[in-house]
Amino acid sequence: MRNLKRVLLGMVVLLLILAVLAFVLENQQSVSLLFLGWSGPQLPVSLVLVIALLFGMLIGPILGWFLGRASRSSRKRLV
Repeated sequence: MRNLKRVLLGMVVLLLILAVLAFVLENQQSVSLLFLGWSGPQLPVSLVLVIALLFGMLIGPILGWFLGRASRSSRKRLV
């Protein structure tokens, strides 16, 4: 049973890697983003999206940790 789970996990990871590779290869058009008057460099669309994804994956848990910490401290004050 353990070997079956490892094989299935390996297949899922391989499919995810192939999907990301296909996405990167299909989105090579260069774009320049403009945000609050700041113009970014010309980067491929796939790189811009991957950077945004990684940034969100970092910010999300940090924000959740701060909000959870704030709610725990407010509950302690109520008791």
